[in-house]
Amino acid sequence: MLTSYFKLNELGSDVRTELLAGFTTFLTMAYIIFVNPQILSAAGMDHGAVFVATCVAAAIGSAIMGLYANYPIAQAPGMGLNAYFAFTVVGQMGHSWQVALGAVFLSGVLFIILSILPIREAVVNAIPRTLKLAISAGIGLFLAIIALENAGLIQAHPVTLVTMGDLTKAPPVLAAIGFILLCALAARKVTGAVILTILAVAIIGMVAGVSPFNGRVVSLPPDPSPTFMAMDLSGAFSVGLITVVFAFFFVDLFDTAGTLIGVSHRAGLLDKDGKLPRLKRALFADAAATTIGATLGTSTVTSYIESAAGTNVGGRSGLTAVTVALLFLACLFFAPLAANIPAYATAPALLYIACLMARGLTEVDWDDVTDYAPAVMTAISMPLTYSIAHGIAIGFITYAGIKILAGRWRDVGPVVAVLALLFLLKFILLA
Repeated sequence: MLTSYFKLNELGSDVRTELLAGFTTFLTMAYIIFVNPQILSAAGMDHGAVFVATCVAAAIGSAIMGLYANYPIAQAPGMGLNAYFAFTVVGQMGHSWQVALGAVFLSGVLFIILSILPIREAVVNAIPRTLKLAISAGIGLFLAIIALENAGLIQAHPVTLVTMGDLTKAPPVLAAIGFILLCALAARKVTGAVILTILAVAIIGMVAGVSPFNGRVVSLPPDPSPTFMAMDLSGAFSVGLITVVFAFFFVDLFDTAGTLIGVSHRAGLLDKDGKLPRLKRALFADAAATTIGATLGTSTVTSYIESAAGTNVGGRSGLTAVTVALLFLACLFFAPLAANIPAYATAPALLYIACLMARGLTEVDWDDVTDYAPAVMTAISMPLTYSIAHGIAIGFITYAGIKILAGRWRDVGPVVAVLALLFLLKFILLA
């Protein structure tokens, strides 16, 4: 039945290979069950409820991708957008986390509409490649500054804004050691390097007495009610949150498209024209997962580039994603373990992911100032303004302005020009 439903013979795979691929993918992305509750709890959300929402949203999203789109691509709450949710929308802008969840839900609905209508490819293609690369890199830098702060490696300073943390304390030292260990394991291509590093640093901290251990690892799942259906849609419809909704939608759209194409290309799943079959179904699966995740109580759910780990061992069908879904459901009983993980143990994972995302800048055309200047402004604006949305806005404005004044207005296009104008008006009128 599995062979027939997932078309394993046509894809040149078998049940055993798909199950192994699913387990491999899960190991590479399981860190999210520790990291996401920590980040969102900084916004005032209940840690246990977010843990449940993370596991269930990842399970449902992966299951939809596997059963409906038949792709070996797993989903879970996305890194970067969870930080934007907690530290910018709630922490900096002052909105409640309920309103932020409403904005995530609306971005998912918008994504669903674009996934159904034939204009989604036009929107994706209209955004310059330079800005796509810069936005990914900028989110990476945004994660990096959050990770360094969580680890205690940097701290605020009244004169220089930021300075070195107190390295005589154990947490920043353990975080630094963890980052070095993680990169070494990654270089050796150790499967599950991220989650192994998180657990290793946490255990060392507990043994050394740096952080306490509550003595529990397994229990029944926590109560999900504190975040379930808690989103505030009316608040999310306010004018001030239009940019926030757009930021959630925009980043998820291009992150998903890039992941789908990248993983499918490595797995040999693109057709003879280099296009992705069933793209509409895959995008719909991602959009549906975001709306479901917001309903459960977590930030934007997106497709994970870590799925490439599963395709590298032979995963070719949705059975891989379904396997990941079942493993996330099994994680529901390990909430006490997640609660034992301190921030300095997850900081190395954030830094490592930041490095992966920052690689996008290497593909920018560094011989063309009209390309690399907007890219740099986009990337550095995100961590320095502590806002992904502001970074996106600054990127569009500088890209359009430089291109037009340089006499290369044809490079801009109507979509980018309109967005740049809207962002400029927002800074002028709503500053």
